Amino acid sequence: MTERSILQKRRDQAEAIKPIYKEMTRVLGVERARDILESAIRQAAVAEARTYADRDGDTSLAGFVDLLGEWNADGAIETEILHIGDDRFDFDVTRCRFAEMYREMGLGEIGHLLSCNRDGAFCEGYDPGIALERKQTIMAGAERCTFRYRYVKDG
Repeated sequence: MTERSILQKRRDQAEAIKPIYKEMTRVLGVERARDILESAIRQAAVAEARTYADRDGDTSLAGFVDLLGEWNADGAIETEILHIGDDRFDFDVTRCRFAEMYREMGLGEIGHLLSCNRDGAFCEGYDPGIALERKQTIMAGAERCTFRYRYVKDG
């Protein structure tokens, strides 16, 4: 059986989340619904990252860089690699089909919760020594996403 791409998985998740989120906002209000969604997605990202770490064994920055191909599957993101080294990995996303997809689904206002906020949380679960700094995202209206990963041995 062929593994679904991350883009396909996120679409499936968003389709399931959409009516739940709509009901949560009706019952709890937008702010509380978003807080709950953010927390749940963050926890899921950490757990997913632990699965990758267990699978891969190598949680160095080089091992982490190898994961980029999985995020690129189905043309989900187009990237411009700026630097790859033992302690630094910098790239920009110049096209994000996740953002496009969420907007098409009517979920643009929570797309950052469904995808972008996973990125830093993923680092925590994969290897706490990897940290992400990102100053802008396409999801928030910028022309590109700026991914700046740093690796500090032993977190």
